[in-house]
Amino acid sequence: MLSRGLLPTVALLLVIVVSGCSTPPLATTKAAGTGADLQPLSQVEPLAEPKTRTGPGTARLARADITGDEPAVRHLPATITDHQGTPVTVTDTSRILAFDMSGTLAATVFGLGLGGNVVGRDVSTGFPSAEKLPLVTMNGHRLNAEAILALRPTVVITDTTLGPWDVVLQLRASGVPVVVVDAKRSMDNVGDIVRQVAAALGVPESGERLATRLAGEVDAKKAEIAKLAPADPARKLRVVFLYMRGQAGVYHLFGKGSGADSLIGALGAVDVATEAGIEGMRPVNPEALAKAKPDVILMMTKGLESVGGVDGALQVPGVAQTPAGQHRRIVDMADSQILSFGPLTAGVLDALARALYAPGDPG
Repeated sequence: MLSRGLLPTVALLLVIVVSGCSTPPLATTKAAGTGADLQPLSQVEPLAEPKTRTGPGTARLARADITGDEPAVRHLPATITDHQGTPVTVTDTSRILAFDMSGTLAATVFGLGLGGNVVGRDVSTGFPSAEKLPLVTMNGHRLNAEAILALRPTVVITDTTLGPWDVVLQLRASGVPVVVVDAKRSMDNVGDIVRQVAAALGVPESGERLATRLAGEVDAKKAEIAKLAPADPARKLRVVFLYMRGQAGVYHLFGKGSGADSLIGALGAVDVATEAGIEGMRPVNPEALAKAKPDVILMMTKGLESVGGVDGALQVPGVAQTPAGQHRRIVDMADSQILSFGPLTAGVLDALARALYAPGDPG
């Protein structure tokens, strides 16, 4: 989702077959949080007029954990050319570290059924199966070289969203295979990330099947949302994603290419930041925010807490002047989920759609 050029801003804000040759089963994402235990979105009672809804809400996954069936076949050593064009050979996947700004990579490893081999986590990886692993980031998203090396990883999978980059280079210089994957995060490349991670770990067949499954889950969820969201463009919700860290005085809005744009679009809503021509992440301009007239503000839960909840958010210049502010219509979701774009994607869409269009329906 983020480029290396955005790291300063983010710092503020944030083939040998080992066993058998049969086709491996799909790595089952057993708790993908798709709302399977709730009635389908197409059957819930939507708000008569979503734009006039008042009051805040929290989007919660029906099931938030990620586990998978261990791949039956692994191809090691696996030699690949990573996203930066660097040839990398992985010979051992017994101690995996996968870290990035959004927590996507560790979630993907777990979804592939290799979670038992993961030895650490970044601060954005917070689902139950991983939350007790030792942290390799400090002060938010800053990599801790000592903590990483102490875990003796046999392979590291990362992107360019965490720094300092010298830590990654230090790992590579120490002899640890480091695979750099695409840093972009959006609804459109969930499968590509899965395939890149799977190839690096020597389980490309499992990766292809998991990618196909996730695509099907997301497409099905989008179809449900399309039946729930207003079809009339004039009635569509206007939404903005705000990133806040009150302790640091950080107030940013996410626009085109940030990942939030594709999430809002998949929810059948209008991303007002993209509409206004804002790209990436930018500090909040009070006048521009008020002019954009969002009906709903999406936020990370810890970000909302950091400013003192809804009342505190309304004190941020520009927020109270929006329809969302006037209606106290702020919807928050766990930091480790809302922009994770991994195995939980369909569940995130489900939870947010319920919060936007049917907040009073018990499901």
